[in-house]
Amino acid sequence: MTTLGNLESGSNSYFEALATAERRALHSFFDQHVVEDDDLGYFALDEGDYNALPAHLASRVVHTVHGGMLDEF
Repeated sequence: MTTLGNLESGSNSYFEALATAERRALHSFFDQHVVEDDDLGYFALDEGDYNALPAHLASRVVHTVHGGMLDEF
């Protein structure tokens, strides 16, 4: 699920998106990405929403938090 925070500029929206990605990664098998957008600033994106990230999104990923859950048990 793509999470959009308040439309803030610069570092505020980055840190908000990063906090969202880190929080969600703790309970997910999928990586959480912080994506830069010209209109929205930054937002958190769950890799599980896509089979593989489309090129137009992958090229805008600025940080990835690896999913914290393992399905090996």
